[in-house]
Amino acid sequence: MLSVTHLVGERNGLRLWGPLNFSVRAGEAVHLRGPNGCGKTTLLRTLAGLRPPLAGRVDRGGRLCSFLGHQDGWAEDLRAQLNLELFAQLHGCARAAAPALLKELSIPDRAVRHLSAGQRRKLALARLRIAAHPLLLLDEPFDALDTQGCAWLTALAHTHLHDGGAIVLTSHQALPADFPACRVLDLKGRAILEDLS
Repeated sequence: MLSVTHLVGERNGLRLWGPLNFSVRAGEAVHLRGPNGCGKTTLLRTLAGLRPPLAGRVDRGGRLCSFLGHQDGWAEDLRAQLNLELFAQLHGCARAAAPALLKELSIPDRAVRHLSAGQRRKLALARLRIAAHPLLLLDEPFDALDTQGCAWLTALAHTHLHDGGAIVLTSHQALPADFPACRVLDLKGRAILEDLS
């Protein structure tokens, strides 16, 4: 699903981690951990192909991935349902799922700028039900979520892995007790503490 070879990351000229060598197989979840500033988001963005590494390579076997970052990318003045419908249309998926997803996640259909942080996070996660690729790269997906949102994301993770997908995520808080078992990749400064290869 994903193979990382001699990967070195930097931000603003500062080497953050590496070289890293690890792989993520179908049906597997990996939890990236480490203190603020150690490069977890940089690593996820590098795995997604959104930024080049300083050295090394990432091989996703030609597979696409879904990346969920801190910025949700919604049109602030459009209502939640229309935002989801446009996302579905952009990805060639049915727009009809949007109203049911809003109800399922308790997201009011109002302009995105008037949604709470938790509601915005749920709206971002709803994308994963509309058009998810086999590899999910999730940066702090549990941020601002209530109990319902955490349970929803946990169920989605179980289904995704059961169906042969893979997940790499970051989270500063402990993952829910019923979240799928994860291997841990611990980034502390420039050192990798647990080799996953």
